[in-house]
Amino acid sequence: MIVVMKPLASDASVKQVIQTIEGKGLYAHLSAGKEVTIIGVVGDKTKLDKDCIQAMPDVEKIVNITESYKLANIKFHPEPTTLTLPHTSIGPENLTVMAGPCAVENEEQILAAARGVKKAGATMLRGGAFKPRTSPYSFQGLGEDGLKLMKTASEETGLDTICEVTSCKALEIAVNYVDMIQVGARNMQNFELLKEIGHAGLPVMLKRGLSATIDEWLNAAEYIMSYGNEQVTLCERGIRTFETSMRNTLDLAGVVMLHKMTHLPVVVDPSHACGHAWMVPELAKAAVAAGADGLMIEVHNNPAKAKCDGAQSLTPDQFDELMQFIGKEVEFFGKKLN
Repeated sequence: MIVVMKPLASDASVKQVIQTIEGKGLYAHLSAGKEVTIIGVVGDKTKLDKDCIQAMPDVEKIVNITESYKLANIKFHPEPTTLTLPHTSIGPENLTVMAGPCAVENEEQILAAARGVKKAGATMLRGGAFKPRTSPYSFQGLGEDGLKLMKTASEETGLDTICEVTSCKALEIAVNYVDMIQVGARNMQNFELLKEIGHAGLPVMLKRGLSATIDEWLNAAEYIMSYGNEQVTLCERGIRTFETSMRNTLDLAGVVMLHKMTHLPVVVDPSHACGHAWMVPELAKAAVAAGADGLMIEVHNNPAKAKCDGAQSLTPDQFDELMQFIGKEVEFFGKKLN
């Protein structure tokens, strides 16, 4: 349920509504936009007397929300959300590019990647320290040592960093080194991890589950937000379909739909969506045209020797060429690279 206040509603009227909601043991979520102020109600709404709320000063109307996700709902928060990081931001006014290797392998590799993607125009460095792999015999990441190397690369280049966490223990370690947490597709519905991330306080990027619907995805985001962390962005990375010629199927229609359903920023990962480096540039361009707020692209200085996902990684030169095109495309759509 949301309470829509009249234009130019007084602060006193807004405060009275919030106090009434919270007085019943419910949570009141205030969204003060440029044109309208909305107060979202989270909790057992049967405790509220809607007629009493409607009769309060400056209340225009009460609207019931049928979707199970509330805090992530655009009806709760009509203005698009922008996430702010130390050196960049993710939101509707710009395109944020995150780039780097699938996994941190050694100092030379991550520093070379950081310098290369920085030069090409990326503002965030991605790199895995905890790798959830299909096979238990595959490279699992360097753990905390990898995070230390990420921090070294960040300090040298000024790039903000993002790293996936696979467990509550990994989260506890990662918050000391990176600027943003990533929840991978396999952990989208790891609800205990999502709750802990809600308490962690760092911005988080939530990847779509392998076969998750948009509704399930937004409810996963709701877990993080309901536990105190509203700094959430979503990442479309392809979903599993009947098609086998590609690693996954990129759902660009979902990117468009999300902007109608949620106020949260949407990032697209074309690398995992297809699994083929030669396809990545075209999918990245299409994602920008579909309205993505950011891109996450795998870049490795020597893909043939990468410990994981080399087949879908661009070289620094290929990434630079793509970024030159993306810069012009972003300008065409009235945004800017950030």
